Amino acid sequence: MTIALDKRHADLPYFDARHDELLIAGEPLSALASRVGSTPFYAYDHTVIDRKLAELRTALPPEVRIHYAIKANPMAQLVRHLSDRVDGLDVASAGELTIALSAGCKPTTISFAGPGKSATELSAAVEAGIVVNVESERELVILSDLARAKNKRLTQRPRVAIRVNPHFELKTSGMKMGGGPKPFGIDSERVPEVLSGLRELPLDFVGLHIFSGSQNLQAAAIVDAQNQAFELAVSLAAHAPTPLRDLNLGGGLGIPYFPGDRPLDLAPIADNLRALVKRAQSELSGCALTLELGRYLVGEAGIYVAQVIDRKISRGHVFLVVNGGLHHHLAASGNFGQVIRKNFPVLVGNRVHGASREVVSVVGPLCTPLDLLADRVPLPRAEEGDLVVVFQSGAYGRSASPLGFLSHPPPAEILV
Repeated sequence: MTIALDKRHADLPYFDARHDELLIAGEPLSALASRVGSTPFYAYDHTVIDRKLAELRTALPPEVRIHYAIKANPMAQLVRHLSDRVDGLDVASAGELTIALSAGCKPTTISFAGPGKSATELSAAVEAGIVVNVESERELVILSDLARAKNKRLTQRPRVAIRVNPHFELKTSGMKMGGGPKPFGIDSERVPEVLSGLRELPLDFVGLHIFSGSQNLQAAAIVDAQNQAFELAVSLAAHAPTPLRDLNLGGGLGIPYFPGDRPLDLAPIADNLRALVKRAQSELSGCALTLELGRYLVGEAGIYVAQVIDRKISRGHVFLVVNGGLHHHLAASGNFGQVIRKNFPVLVGNRVHGASREVVSVVGPLCTPLDLLADRVPLPRAEEGDLVVVFQSGAYGRSASPLGFLSHPPPAEILV
């Protein structure tokens, strides 16, 4: 059954409805809400996560490793679910490292990136035996000092990869992580000297991490960035103390959020990665290629659900006031990096089709005009007690929001 949305949005292929009600992993939304016990809440459909990963595995060459970036969604149960299905986890803090280790992921498949790692965090990484994606020469000094201080207790030298700030960027990406002055990684022109200096340090060099951008829906731009990253890696490998064992090409794979967005075409990316795998076999012998993905794996699997607590008409315009808002879902409110505010896909989950439709705005309970979850969208007529659903909410939702703002209770989370 097709779910009726504002037709300016891309289709939602991973969800269905029955008897005018949204289904989450086959369970009616109202039943799920009763089981959770309160609104608002986030729900993540494990079957959607599995389908996304299966689609990737089918499209990409089997030699390419897929890592999950925990920063997209650090819910412990979700991370445990993915840890059994991906080739590794990427963390960005000591807290995320704890989550990754608790999920049962092997330390040898965990990597740690981020431009401001503390000495305490680096020490925890060394103790755990994970790979540290080094973002500055300061980190190399700290890691070397830790290696010398802990020499008698460590079973292996600290494992490091050099994160490179490339001279290029991922064009048309939602967030540019490389090119020009950046806090991320070591500038590519400095990397040869850094690599040469590793010969004198008590560290185990693993490879390179070249992440130029994220949330991109243009396959040609991703292909171009991956090709440039590979060429850069080949040139830098000549300066490395040992052969590269891993080349992390970052992610960049986006999902459609806004009106006019269309799903990313994986086919050109897969074809190009097949060519890069062959090149790696001859030009970077023994080096594996890794993709580091977050929102692409979990973003479309999640929904945010809030209950209508008031139906208010102001000068002819209908406002659905719900019991959740920007404090729970900053991205949907447009306050998480949008230059021009755009609507996430939204519907009334227990009136998917509805008997009649109207144009409404969905607002939260906070004392700020920024608390806007959907602006002037066509929805089935909703009443108090109905459930408003915000799709594409599986990544950078709850954990990326100001949960303490105005001291409202935080939303629940459930993996279904």
